[in-house]
Amino acid sequence: MARLFGTDGVRGLANGELTADLALGVAQAAAVVLTQGRSAEARRAQGKRPVAVVARDPRVSGEFLISAVAAGLASSGVDVLDAGVIPTPAAAFLIADIGADFGVMISASHNPAPDNGIKIFARGGTKLPDVVEDRIEAALGKPKLTPTGADVGRIRRFADAEDRYVLHLLASLPHRLDGIHVLLDCANGAAAGISPEVFTDAGARVTVIGDDPDGMNINDGVGSTHIDKLAEAVVAHGADVGIAHDGDADRCLAVDADGNSVDGDQIMAILALSMAERGKLNQNTLVTTVMSNLGLRLAMAENGIDVVQTNVGDRYVLERMNENGFSLGGEQSGHVIMSEFATTGDGILTGLHLVSEIARKGKPLSELAACMTVYPQILVNVRGVDHHRLKDDVVIAKAVSDAEVALGETGRVLLRPSGTEPMVRVMVEAADQETADRHAHTLADVVRVQLAL
Repeated sequence: MARLFGTDGVRGLANGELTADLALGVAQAAAVVLTQGRSAEARRAQGKRPVAVVARDPRVSGEFLISAVAAGLASSGVDVLDAGVIPTPAAAFLIADIGADFGVMISASHNPAPDNGIKIFARGGTKLPDVVEDRIEAALGKPKLTPTGADVGRIRRFADAEDRYVLHLLASLPHRLDGIHVLLDCANGAAAGISPEVFTDAGARVTVIGDDPDGMNINDGVGSTHIDKLAEAVVAHGADVGIAHDGDADRCLAVDADGNSVDGDQIMAILALSMAERGKLNQNTLVTTVMSNLGLRLAMAENGIDVVQTNVGDRYVLERMNENGFSLGGEQSGHVIMSEFATTGDGILTGLHLVSEIARKGKPLSELAACMTVYPQILVNVRGVDHHRLKDDVVIAKAVSDAEVALGETGRVLLRPSGTEPMVRVMVEAADQETADRHAHTLADVVRVQLAL
């Protein structure tokens, strides 16, 4: 049986794989596992119940799913604070801010509207480790907590949830945004009710697209997965910079005044240099995944900044940051974690600090982004192969070694097996696109022959 929790919670077609019954059961199982700690026991000793924050993005299915989650928690003796429609990083912040025992976010992030998901955060607003998710999954179908009378949980509106988060974001800024024209794309998602307000309060002149969620139009032709729409709008409105969020606002991608995209690697490069200059980059180190562009690593080396790489996934970036006390990390996709202010990727926070650097330096985004050269990158998916044999195949290892020698210091090769299907991903970076394409397809052919099923 496949593991219920994926790389970012439980996700699937709402009312298909992800039903109200499943949401109820996951909430009840989470209550069993997550209300046994010292903080929850201390509450009970004081005659109080454990507390959980719940929130959602504006997908229509979130309405019934959050009701099921709240019912599962309250019936398990957990007091529920319903924060309504807010970004995922806002939910994580609020859990920590009020000292809740845990929290649940209903969102499928950048996925289309018919999908939805359940993300569970531990006390402090951190993502659950795999072992705790496994314990919750194991608790499904087993006896639940069944308090009665005054011991059942209460469900209340978290009335000042947005205000708390907005004030937190504004307090994080090193420099106001006065004089900067920002065009925001809120992906018709959870950022729509908060991001324009925050950027305006920070001093920016704000124009917005993708700010009219109707429950079904989230990520539909807008947001960080459709950045061309933002690029067109930035040029049409003569904005200084464009910021794109995804559906739950945990990502940030950007566009300069000429409509050129600025990805997560470039954003991290800009922020790393700024933080290093201001003495805010802990241990002078940036954490990225193995998929980050070679140009980022070279740019950081030129500026005396160390780069630590992890497996793909923001949870692995966060784990390494927490283990070593690093203050900045993220992914090419725009998940950027600034640990001084957040426990997870926060697209609004990232966008604010990026625009703040534009204002602080008095330079356009295009000039700031030129701090790193983006090397041409190609990813070839080789499907229908025995990916389990990849690491032991000497012929493939020799082909990779030959390619690395040919590319030298201006190129990179990465082969990694898929975790969910018989497929190997072949990634090559080089000084020019033709060279990257040639080596990638040559390696893909070797993999196809050597690992044929």
